[in-house]
Amino acid sequence: MSHLLNSLAQPEVKETILPYGKLDATAQELLRAAHQVRQRAYAPYSDFKVGAAFRATEDSQQVFTGCNVENAAFTPTSCAERTAIAKAISEGYRQFSSGAVVAYKPNEFVSPCGVCRQFIREFAGNTDMPIYIGQANDAQSPQEQLEEPFHNDDLILCTSIFNLLPHSFHTYK
Repeated sequence: MSHLLNSLAQPEVKETILPYGKLDATAQELLRAAHQVRQRAYAPYSDFKVGAAFRATEDSQQVFTGCNVENAAFTPTSCAERTAIAKAISEGYRQFSSGAVVAYKPNEFVSPCGVCRQFIREFAGNTDMPIYIGQANDAQSPQEQLEEPFHNDDLILCTSIFNLLPHSFHTYK
C-alpha cells in the first residue's frame, strides 16, 4: 500500500496568499496578460469575464492568453483557461510551466472550473504547475486597468494544479 501512496502526485507548491508586489516578474507578467485579455471576453449572458495566461515550458518567453467565449446554448461555451491552452496547442506547444487566472467576484478568488482543472493537468506534465489567481479591479477605469491592473498590495492566491486537483486523472507513461 505504501508504494501506491508514494506514486500519488504531491503538490510542490504550498498554497498561499501574497501581495502582488511580492511576486516575481514572471508571475506578474502572467497576471497582467490574463487581466488584459479578460477585457476581450465575450460574456453577454453571464457578464462574468475571465482571462487566463499560460507560459510554455518549451519557450519560457512564450505566453498564451485566452478569455471566456459564451454561447446562447451554454454547453459550447469555452472557458478562458481552455481557450489559452488550445491556442498554444495549435501553435505546437504541449507543456506549460505556470499559469494565471483573473476574474472579478467581490471578496473571492475565482479558480478554474473542474473541467479546466483537468484540462490544465493534462498539459502540466508529471510535475506540479504554479497557478496565480488574481482578482480584477472592475472599479478602475478601462484605461487604468490597461496601464497597471494590479497594485503592489493587491492579494494573489498562489496555488498549483496539484493543489487545485488532487488525485487527478492522468496517465503516467
